[in-house]
Order: sequence, then C-alpha cells, then structure tokens
Amino acid sequence: MTIKSKISSALTFLFCIILLLGGLAAFYLNRLSNDSQAILEDNYISLEYTSHMQRDLAEITRQRDADALTDFDENLKKQEKNVTEIGEGEATSTLRREFDRFRQGATDSTTTRRIQEALFRLDDINRQAIIRKNEVAKQTAKDALLWLAVVGTLCFLIVLSFTVNFPGYIANPIRELTRGIKQVTSRNFEERLTFRSNDEFGELSRSFNRMAEKLDEYEHSNLARILFEKKRIDTLIQAMSDGIIGLDQNRYILFVNPVASRLLGLNEADLLGKYAPDVALTNDLMRTLMQESNAPANEPTILKIYDADAGGSGKENYYTRQVQPVDIVRTGDEQPVRAGYVIVLKNITPFKELDLAKTNFIATVSHELKTPIASIKMSLKLLDDARIGQLNDEQRDLIAHVRDDADRLLNITGELLNMAQVESGQIQLNVQAVAPAEIVNYAVNALSVAANERNIRLQLNVPADLPAIKADPDKASWVLVNFLSNAVRHSPDDSFIEVSATRQTSYVEFRVRDHGAGIRPEHRDRVFDRYFRAPGNNGQMSGTGLGLAISKEFISAMNGQVGLDTSVTDGAAFWFQLPCTPTDS
Repeated sequence: MTIKSKISSALTFLFCIILLLGGLAAFYLNRLSNDSQAILEDNYISLEYTSHMQRDLAEITRQRDADALTDFDENLKKQEKNVTEIGEGEATSTLRREFDRFRQGATDSTTTRRIQEALFRLDDINRQAIIRKNEVAKQTAKDALLWLAVVGTLCFLIVLSFTVNFPGYIANPIRELTRGIKQVTSRNFEERLTFRSNDEFGELSRSFNRMAEKLDEYEHSNLARILFEKKRIDTLIQAMSDGIIGLDQNRYILFVNPVASRLLGLNEADLLGKYAPDVALTNDLMRTLMQESNAPANEPTILKIYDADAGGSGKENYYTRQVQPVDIVRTGDEQPVRAGYVIVLKNITPFKELDLAKTNFIATVSHELKTPIASIKMSLKLLDDARIGQLNDEQRDLIAHVRDDADRLLNITGELLNMAQVESGQIQLNVQAVAPAEIVNYAVNALSVAANERNIRLQLNVPADLPAIKADPDKASWVLVNFLSNAVRHSPDDSFIEVSATRQTSYVEFRVRDHGAGIRPEHRDRVFDRYFRAPGNNGQMSGTGLGLAISKEFISAMNGQVGLDTSVTDGAAFWFQLPCTPTDS
C-alpha cells in the first residue's frame, strides 16, 4: 500500500469516527425529540381538549350556552381523533355517549356527573402517560449520555493513539533517512536503513541501501583511488611555479594552472574547454606555443615573455617551452595512441641572468687577457731579434716554450670571446658568396705546419665545379680549422686525414675524416655540448670543450647543419653543411 493510500485510509478512518459520533448523537437526539413530540402531540393536546371541555361543561351547566355546547362538541371531535393511550378510546366513547344524551335533553345531575367522570378519566390517562413518557425520555437521555460517553471515550483513545503514532510513521523514516544521509556525507558508506515497509518509504530504504552499497564499492574500488590521485595531481599542478597547459588529442585545453593563465593574460575559466588554435588567433603567446608544437618533445625552446604581477608591474622573463606528448596503450591494444599534450613553461630567468653574468665576465676577462698576451708575444719577438743579442740554445728553447704557451693562451681567449659572443646572441656575421675551395685551402694552410711535424698527410677532395656558398668566410674557415686541428691532434703519426667538400642538393658539405682513436659511442651525443671534453685513449682530456660548441653555433647562425658521422668506427668524421647561393642552387 502506498503512503497516499495509507494517509487516505487514515483520514477515512477519522471521518468514520466523526461520522459514528455524529450519527450516534443524532440518533439519540432524534429519539428524545420523538419522545418530546409524542408528549406534546399525544397527551398535552388531549389535556388541552379535556380542559376546554371541562370549561364548556361548566358554562353549559350554569347558563345552557349554545356556543359552549358547540365548542364542547368540536373539542370532543378533536379528542376522538387524538386517541393514543390505552383506555383513552373507551373513556372518549363514554364521553361521546353521555354528551349526546346530555345534548338530547338528559340534563340531570347523573349525566353531568358521568360526563365529568369521563373527562377526569381522560385527564388522568393523559397525565399518567405524560409521566410515563417523561420517564422514557429521561431513560433515553441517560442511554444517550452513556453510549456517547463510552463511544466518545473509545474514539478519543483511538484518535489519540492515531495522533501519537501516525506522525511517527511519517517522521521516523524521514528521521532515519536524514541520519543515514549524514553518515554517508561523513563517508561512512557502510550505513544502512533498517525500516521495512511496502510503501514508498520501503522503496526509499531499499534504494538508499543500494546507493550506500554502490558508494562503498566505489570507495574501495580502483576508480576512487584514481580520482583521488587525479585530485592530488591537480592540486600539485595548481601549486607549481611553472606554467602548465594540458591539451587533449584534439588540442582542446583540459587544464591550465595560474602561472600559465597569468602569462597568457587570460582567466582560467576563459581557457578551459576551448580549442587551442582558436585561442591562438587572439593570443600571441598561445600562437607561439602552437606554432612551435612540432618541435621535438625533449628539446626545450627558450621564450622571452613579459610576466606581469598582481600589481600590474612586471618584467620580461625567460622561459623554456617543452611539449610532452602523452601516449597511452589501451587495454587489449599493443600500439600506443596519442592521448594529448602537456606544455610546460619553466622560468629560467635566474639561471639566464647568471649565465649572462658569466658570459659578460668571461668576455671581459678574455678581452683584458689579450693585451698582456700580445705584449708577451711582442717581447718574445724582440728577444728573438739578433740585434738585441745572441741567444744560446737553451734560451731559444725557453723562448719557444713561452711562445707556444702564449699562442695557447691566445687561442683559449679567442675561443672564450667567441663563446661569449655566441651565448650573448651577438654573433656578427658577414655573409657573402664564398668559394668552398677558399675555405678548404685556408684551413689546410693553417694546419699544414702542425701536420708536417708529425708526418700526417692531408688528402684533399675538392671538385673544381662546386657552387659558391652563402656564408661568413671567417666563421666557416674557423670551423673547418677547428675540425682539422682536432683531427691532427688525435691522429697518430705517419697517418693521413681526408678533407673533402661535396655538393648535397642545395648544400655543400665539408668533411674532415681522421683515422685516430675515434670517439666512444657513449660520448658521441655530447661532443657538441659546451665544456664537454671527450677523454682520449689514456683517459686524459685536452682542450677547453668549447671548439665544437662554437662551431655548431656558427654553422647554425649561417643556416647550416653540423654533425658527427656515427657510422665511422675507425677514427672520427665531422661534417658541416652550408647553403649554396641562390644562383647556384
């Protein structure tokens, strides 16, 4: 039975009780009314008729009034029609018989006395009936009072019980449900409702228990732990000092932390769920991030971004941009699928400032060292002049050693100055059309003396029909000289070095190949890093570790490429490519 049906039944029950009490009261009131009406209609009226006839009889006896006879006859006729009590009919018939005799002339005292006796008898019968019916009415009133008291008390107890218990029938399940909801809110998913019924409360109880069971199952499932970890990761992302932007596989923005929002100049609510290329249409930084999204994931890009603080002021900071693709392998699959991208903007301004300070310091020191080194070389040249005086063999050896050390210091300061120029981004290029043979010849002439001292042959392969290249001749020659000096330094005596220049589509490739110890496989990926020096066969390291790094920067500045041929195992082969001039390509 539904709650609506139960409430309707309860109200119907109360209505029946009210109807019962009302009906019982109406029944007894009707009986009392009937008893009273019977006294009035049956007896009281008869007493009135008898009283009138007694009065008329007195008038007739005294005056023989004709009107009194007529009135007596009319009252007698009315009495004849109102015979209701036992003996009243016989007394009325006697009265009629004696009145007729009196009216016919029997006016003796005997007849008058009989008429009076008949009237007295009618009066007595009706008075006795009134007393009897009054007792009946009193008994009816007592019975009504008794029954109304009994039934009223019973109904009162029933209604009182109903009033006390029925609200609890509605309120107790609601109170129980409220308590259960509070327990579930407190993450007590083992809470269950215990009341049982076949109405809506019972269905609500069963539904609540199923819900709590599902929540308990969910709380102890892997999904709950995954969502908990997700919330923790979201909190970490929001608290990170780096700018982080998450995209799905279709490049819709999934999340963005406050740092990234501040750099983009947009609110987080204006970014979430938006298509990143659409945002890039009106946002320069997002456009830059999307344009460079094809860069390798592990190769960070340095960006210069204006970072405004909460007060509206700010400064330009340096950030590294790194795009990390997110690939997942779905259950049952073997190949990973792209699930999205994470763009990380890391603030490297303090490191950049330190790096610039270091670069300026190196440039300043290197520049200041060139003057005393030049003075040392000038002094060595004067000492070596015969006009100043003759030197013995030991003095000449000392001067030669000092000159070599001065040249080494001069080379180091030159590399440091070039490195400072590279790091500060102020590489000065004089790009022009240059013949590849000129670059090769300059480098070979610069290293021919050092190669001849160790009986190292330089084999050249430079075709005469090579096109001119678009490059700075000094920077390109410096790179080839660096490659060739490394090859001479690491080649054994009585060996040879191959120096070649060949055309590769729209580029000319310069190549230096030696047959020395080569570079170990674990060091090949780092040979172009700054300050990295690969150890030799004896474990010793030579040089500053800047030559190859400077070479890479010089070639990149001239839109070329540089690298190490990893297929060469007996020795080493370094190469760089420079673009041909437009007329020759």
